[in-house]
Amino acid sequence: MNQIEKEQVKTYLLKEKTKIEERLSELKELTKPIEPDCAIGRVSRMDAINNRSINEAAFQKSKDKQKKINISLEHIDDDDFGNCIQCGESIPIQRLLIMPGALCVKCARRV
Repeated sequence: MNQIEKEQVKTYLLKEKTKIEERLSELKELTKPIEPDCAIGRVSRMDAINNRSINEAAFQKSKDKQKKINISLEHIDDDDFGNCIQCGESIPIQRLLIMPGALCVKCARRV
């Protein structure tokens, strides 16, 4: 991967990092415990608990993506950045943008 491509990836990852941090703040608020004395009906309370579970899953998925972005940003200046960590083949830039920390397609299929 050449330096221009690395800069493109870095710029994109920094924007994504900002978006994810904002999303995590929103999800953190949505995953707060639901008070048992909250004045909502039983069905509404069950719906709120269900929504909280969905938001907790989204929160965890966002945390995982944030971790992969941070790792990618830490290693972006490495000589082998953009190469598969298993086979060493070059990973297309579009794949790195969509899935930071991804393996190449061949290795990902084996997993």
